[in-house]
Amino acid sequence: QVRLVESGGGLAQAGGSLRRTCTASGIVLGIGAMGWYRQAPGKQRDMVATITGGETTNYADSVKGRFTISRDNAKNTVYLQMNSLKPEDTAVYYCFARAYDGVRWSDTWGQGTQVTVSS
Repeated sequence: QVRLVESGGGLAQAGGSLRRTCTASGIVLGIGAMGWYRQAPGKQRDMVATITGGETTNYADSVKGRFTISRDNAKNTVYLQMNSLKPEDTAVYYCFARAYDGVRWSDTWGQGTQVTVSS
């Protein structure tokens, strides 16, 4: 079974930066796409950024030019560097990975972490 463990800062002022890290553990024989989603109060969970196994990236329009997603396949880890933060970036952030445990490919989510940006 694959688990995703998130870490990194959760509080910042507007204009500041945070870095989120997410590592897959357990029986991990392969990882495909990885990414970050966020959910603000009263809203649906939206894609923030994704990265394929071939490191093709995709970003939500609202974070383009400010956020950068990257991955380290040797460490089964995905990163989200968040710069020029805005109060509207405040949300619970979840990492995501499509992972293979030797039996099947499964979509797995991290536990979610509150990110708060103050003005």
